[in-house]
Amino acid sequence: MKNQASMKIFSLNSNQPLAQKIADSIGCTLGECSVRTFSDGEIQMNIEESIRGDHVYVIQSTSYPVNDHLMELLIMIDALKRASAKTINVVLPYFGYARQDRTAKPREPITAKLVANMLEKAGATRLLTLDLHAVQLQGFFDIPVDNLFTMPLLAHFFLGKYEAEEVVVVSPKNSGVKRARELADYLDAELAIVDQQYHGEDGKNDYVIGEVSGKVCILIDDMINSGRTLAIAADVLQKAGAKTIVAAASHGLFSKGSKEIIENSAISSIIVTDSISGIQEKEIANVSVITCSVLMGEAMKRIHENRPMSPLFKLQ
Repeated sequence: MKNQASMKIFSLNSNQPLAQKIADSIGCTLGECSVRTFSDGEIQMNIEESIRGDHVYVIQSTSYPVNDHLMELLIMIDALKRASAKTINVVLPYFGYARQDRTAKPREPITAKLVANMLEKAGATRLLTLDLHAVQLQGFFDIPVDNLFTMPLLAHFFLGKYEAEEVVVVSPKNSGVKRARELADYLDAELAIVDQQYHGEDGKNDYVIGEVSGKVCILIDDMINSGRTLAIAADVLQKAGAKTIVAAASHGLFSKGSKEIIENSAISSIIVTDSISGIQEKEIANVSVITCSVLMGEAMKRIHENRPMSPLFKLQ
């Protein structure tokens, strides 16, 4: 790899297994740094090797505990800047606070923009992320942002598992149609939408737009948090005659209470990436984890070597 001597990769505490896989896919070793917490909760950090003049990539998902991981990242960026790194490339497999991207009600913050400002002010020179909650969040930054998509990874997982004519890709809500259509195009499958009314949590007013009777339905979303949106959608699909219901998402947050919601739903299996660590420890039945490490590692190589990113957005 060109200029390998000037490329250094560091991992903070949010997802060290993924960081190690990314480094292995590139053929690099992770840099040495120490992170510890004082008794009052303050974070102390030290970079254990020289990074003067280097292109540094720091890997950190701002997942649970979100504020701790975000603060770790900001402190690391400041340390890298003060240690004279040439560029500071933030690799953010999961971007927390991305859902607060507009003022939906009076007197609400736009926290996604706040986090973007904080990363830039700390000293980040570039952002590499995976499946932003809304692609327009790239415009919140005044630095280059590369937003990778997991649809090719998920498409690879499903290709060959089912016949195209028996599959319907389903958006569990109106706002996710673009994502569902992209996967449907990859799989040469039909598209359906669950129109969730959001008048309650029982789904009594919800209905399906499209034909799902006797079909294998693939519910697709960008993240699974509580699992309630997917569980309600699965119930609506089951009542509409779906044969099998599987769910797929880029990010598996699986917050408290999600295990019971998902396991009591009509969803037979779930596929997520390893953008967030600790999924296996949640012990949710029938969850498959596919790695995004090769995709992100290839993106980092292309950034470092000044090569185009466009091939990464196609099904290989």
